[in-house]
Amino acid sequence: MARLNRTFVLTLLIAVSSVFLLFQLYNYRLSAAKNGLNVLNNKGYLSGKEAHWHLLKRFLGLVHKFKLPVFLVDTVSLALLSQDAVLYRDSQLKDPHCSFLCTHRDFTSFALLGNLWKYDAALLDAASERGLELLEIHGKDPRLISTDDLTAKEIPLHFLFRFNGRVVHVVVLYERSGKYLWHGPLRLTASLDRTFAPFGKLDYGHHAGAYDRPELILTTLDGLDVRIPKNFSGFLHEYSSSRFLECRSREAKAFFQLYPEDTSPEAVDFRMRAKSLLHLASRVLFTLRVPFWLSSGTCLGWYRQCNIIPYSKDVDVGIWIKDYRPDIIPAFQKAGLPLKHKFGKVEDSLELSFQGNDVKLDIFFFYDDGDVVWNGGTQAKSGRKFKYVFPRFSLCWTEFMELKVQVPCETEDYVRANYGPDWNIPVKTWDWKTSPFNVQENGVWPLREWDDVIQVY
Repeated sequence: MARLNRTFVLTLLIAVSSVFLLFQLYNYRLSAAKNGLNVLNNKGYLSGKEAHWHLLKRFLGLVHKFKLPVFLVDTVSLALLSQDAVLYRDSQLKDPHCSFLCTHRDFTSFALLGNLWKYDAALLDAASERGLELLEIHGKDPRLISTDDLTAKEIPLHFLFRFNGRVVHVVVLYERSGKYLWHGPLRLTASLDRTFAPFGKLDYGHHAGAYDRPELILTTLDGLDVRIPKNFSGFLHEYSSSRFLECRSREAKAFFQLYPEDTSPEAVDFRMRAKSLLHLASRVLFTLRVPFWLSSGTCLGWYRQCNIIPYSKDVDVGIWIKDYRPDIIPAFQKAGLPLKHKFGKVEDSLELSFQGNDVKLDIFFFYDDGDVVWNGGTQAKSGRKFKYVFPRFSLCWTEFMELKVQVPCETEDYVRANYGPDWNIPVKTWDWKTSPFNVQENGVWPLREWDDVIQVY
């Protein structure tokens, strides 16, 4: 009898313990579903893709609650897309099916349109309620910085949401006066947790970036509603050359303390006409899909003093010769800029000059020559040829005269090559044949070619 009682008691204890454990497991699963903790699948664990999908679902729930103007900018996810994938809607799937948003990386990148959003401090609490850790990165607003005022308030630049070691990175895009979108760099202060995310691997934040405003469409990817750039392949192309450089306002202010800015009516009028001409040239070349950059004195003015040099009397831009198109000349003529001269030929030393409203537009074509690049010059009366040699460079975006425009990323090397070590000292007397630091004699055009390579109008 005693043996039966012990067996009954033991069985009862096992049954009660089992019920208690099942109750605890049930409560855990409820808590996990509410707070974003791991939810076990049939095999007893979450795979990497499933865990990432749950992170994205909770993040997009946060986006919906706060009406955040967010769209997908993850370079790997966008590269996986095709038009068929965008049109295919898989929202009826009951289980996580992550083919596009869950990649081999443990982070996904989104962009937030900063001008369409007002910061809400409740975002932190709402993220925490969903089991998401939030890290905010702030920085100075460059739109408020000028040579007159170097102070600026801080604005949110990056948000990072973390869940079980996986991250959603939100880069904030702000509209600038040139009607383009800009994001700031992701700079870690000493007090920030450098283990919070794989910062060195993130798509955005290694440097500032600039983009044209993309048209967005709403689609369903992996059972989640997300907005993406309609032309996602075009966005990826922009990403590859999006690096942005700010005008050096602090150095420009120091320059003007040594050499006061010319504010005479003539100088102010010239800057306005030069700005108008630069905007017109940008529109023409953009329509032709011909990339260009600020060159010569115009580049020097941007880099040294964040402004047009009033005594330069022209606007200078550079174009790679591979981007030359025969319809460049008629396009500028149609825009109201008559051709002033055409020197050289496509194969050698081509340069074009158009006459604006008392301001000349010079277009210099650059040739690749191994470790260096160069553009040519021609003296009309003698047929003498010159070349101006520069170290190789890449192109970055900047804002100049309320225009998104490109400049050499290695700007000081570019300027120093052209103007020498004293480039920071104004020189008002300039001979294009002898003054440039990088000028070289390059022979003489044969007389039989003069009618083709020396055209003055």
